[in-house]
Amino acid sequence: MKLFVDAEKCQGHTLCAMTAPQLFELSPIDGHSTATMETVPAELEALAREAAGTCPEQAIVVED
Repeated sequence: MKLFVDAEKCQGHTLCAMTAPQLFELSPIDGHSTATMETVPAELEALAREAAGTCPEQAIVVED
């Protein structure tokens, strides 16, 4: 599974990092998120999907 954050959509709500801190890093300037890894290990896939579901801007992209 691939994971990334669409920087144009992210508004810095930080919900993804609260849900899956091992998968997302927040900018100290504006709180915008980036994925800490492009390829998600199998044991973290459910957590990545949960984090994507928390994003009000639908900025988190999960590709199988």
